[in-house]
Amino acid sequence: MNAVGIDISKGNSMMAALRPMGEVVLKPREYTNDEVGLERMALDILALGEDTRVVMETTGRYHEPVAALHEYGIRVTVMNPLFIKQSGGSSIRKVKTGKADARKIAKYALDNWVDLREYTPMEANREQLKLYSPPVYSLHEECCGTAK
Repeated sequence: MNAVGIDISKGNSMMAALRPMGEVVLKPREYTNDEVGLERMALDILALGEDTRVVMETTGRYHEPVAALHEYGIRVTVMNPLFIKQSGGSSIRKVKTGKADARKIAKYALDNWVDLREYTPMEANREQLKLYSPPVYSLHEECCGTAK
C-alpha cells in the first residue's frame, strides 16, 4: 500500500509517498508540470508498485495536467482541499510548504484509503451530460411548446 500525495502549483508539483505507520517511501521531490516532468513523475509512481494511489487537491485548473497521470494506468483521486485541511494532522505550528503539504496529502490518502474515488476527466463527464441533454430539451419543447 503506497499513498502518494501531490501538492500542485502553477509551474511545478511536489510529490511524496508514504506507507502505513508513516514509512517514507519517497521523500518529497519537485517535478515540473510539463510533459517531461509529468513523465518523470509517472515513472517514479509506477516504480512504487501496483498497490499505489495518488491523491491531489483541486487547484483551479492547475491540477488537470497532473491528473492526467491516470493515462499511465495510475489510480488518481482529486480532492477538495477543504477535506484534506479538515482531516487530522493539525499541529500548533502552521507549516505551509510544498513538502509538508505533499506529506499531508499522502497521509490523508492512507487514512481514507477505502473511500478514495477514482478521478474521471471532465471530458468524460461532459460526454455523459450530452447524452441526457437532448431528451430534456425535447421534453421542454413538448411541455411548453418552445425549445430552450
